[in-house]
Amino acid sequence: MPRPGRTLAGTVVAALALSLLAAGPARAADVNNARNAGFESGLGDWTCSAGSGTTVPSPAHSGSSALKATPAGQDMAQCAQTVAVRPGSTYTLSAWVQGGYAFLGATGTGTTDVSTWTADAPGWKQLSTTFTTGAATTSVTVYLHGWYGQPAYYADDVSVYGPDGGGQGDPPPTAPAAPTGLAVASTTSSSASLTWNAVSTATGYAVYQGGTRVASATGTSATVTGLSPSTPYSFQVTATNAAGESPRSQAVTATTAASGGGGGGGGALPRHAVTGYWQNFANGATVQKISDVPSQYDIVAVAFADATGTPGAVSFTLDSAGLGGYTVEAFKADIRAEQAAGRKVVVSVGGQNGTVSVNDAASAANFADSVHSLMRTYGFDGVDIDLENGLNATYMSQALRELSAQAGPSLVITMAPQTIDMQSTSSGYFRTALNVKDILTVVNTQYYNSGSMLGCDGKVYSQGSVDFLTALACLQLEGGLAPSQVGLGVPASTSAAGGGYVSPAVVDNALDCLTKGTGCGSFKPSRTYPDLRGAMTWSTNWDAASGNTWSNTVGPHVHGLP
Repeated sequence: MPRPGRTLAGTVVAALALSLLAAGPARAADVNNARNAGFESGLGDWTCSAGSGTTVPSPAHSGSSALKATPAGQDMAQCAQTVAVRPGSTYTLSAWVQGGYAFLGATGTGTTDVSTWTADAPGWKQLSTTFTTGAATTSVTVYLHGWYGQPAYYADDVSVYGPDGGGQGDPPPTAPAAPTGLAVASTTSSSASLTWNAVSTATGYAVYQGGTRVASATGTSATVTGLSPSTPYSFQVTATNAAGESPRSQAVTATTAASGGGGGGGGALPRHAVTGYWQNFANGATVQKISDVPSQYDIVAVAFADATGTPGAVSFTLDSAGLGGYTVEAFKADIRAEQAAGRKVVVSVGGQNGTVSVNDAASAANFADSVHSLMRTYGFDGVDIDLENGLNATYMSQALRELSAQAGPSLVITMAPQTIDMQSTSSGYFRTALNVKDILTVVNTQYYNSGSMLGCDGKVYSQGSVDFLTALACLQLEGGLAPSQVGLGVPASTSAAGGGYVSPAVVDNALDCLTKGTGCGSFKPSRTYPDLRGAMTWSTNWDAASGNTWSNTVGPHVHGLP
């Protein structure tokens, strides 16, 4: 029983108060202790070595600004900040990076200092690690840096997340607002491409089809595939960040095209095709006109279109003087003759020295408009993407979608990534290919000038062998591309590349291994791919310099595949 003069309620309250006192004060919510974490205030609170850092409006992971730091000489372009922390506490250190090699770390932790890094990241990638402070540690130094001789890196949204160290770090994020401007960019019989306006505080977006989440995106566009022909679909999109997800946008309805409008670009190309690059310059190989290209080539890629002063835009100028007086009129007539014979001629963008950059909506539109203009001017059937200095998957996909909407279903889209670009489906090139799979003709990866790479079995293979061709092609065949969208890119002669040359007989063996399971080396695919598109070579000019041995051997073999 309660003591006389004391109520039961009073006893309970007193006991609860004693319990709270014994437990100590409640821990405050974790916060981001970094200041100016998104570089919205320039380089405020950050110190960069030797003037290596600046802030730029694009690319930005969120907000309107990001760090750009450029290594030079022996300087790794380090940018650092001293961050107040609480002793004996655990923190998560993270940042979003893009571009060249990027390192993220913390020193002065009082325990074990930490760091993490990534090689070239064509799109935004999050680096993350954790550290625990020592018993007397009240501040740490967090840093970002690149690597000697590597391109600039970009960084945004740095976070030192954990107990409040009292340094007045950036406030925690709030959930973003719903996106506006959702629209249908284009449709095929099996897909719908959507675009929307950016939300400044978003780090990603989610696409909903009829109330079900079906896709995610880091940029302001997405393509939903696997749809049925002649069918209306309702779509909405949300914005996301670390704090959560926004309400859904207004819905839009996309009606897919009738059957036969999708399934990849390429018009009336044969089931198995040979691609050859034609050089619009003289470099010691045989100088050719388009009319000199052997008939074994089904797709002729004219190398190269050039960047202009307008971001994303390209132009093409025939090197008439270097090609022995080849006139524009004759060039156009030769393209028409190729097309009359059932072959395709595309303009290639990039090359080893290409500097075309498509990294926002405006440059994507400029790319699409300028390529379509070249198609109308010269009669090209489409475009080849041969950007060897990285690409932005979001905006290159958007550019190709916009080009497809202008050019129509007969558009030919080819790609020629380097081997490193197709090692993972998370790479910019691979993601672009998958993003535009429904309008993509073929990806001819360059299996040369490469060194050693991983095959789909996780083993390392050296260039210049049948295993290198088959084990690396398997990455694409099992990574989401249709077999009809995969080709083997090789040099036509030893003079055509710095390394990785294989004889035409080895190319034929690789084609047989992938399509029929014969002619393999030590690597044998788990299944065959009879629909494999074929092969590509650099270049028709170097092939001609070797008596057209490559096309005379590989061409008939490709066209004779099952």
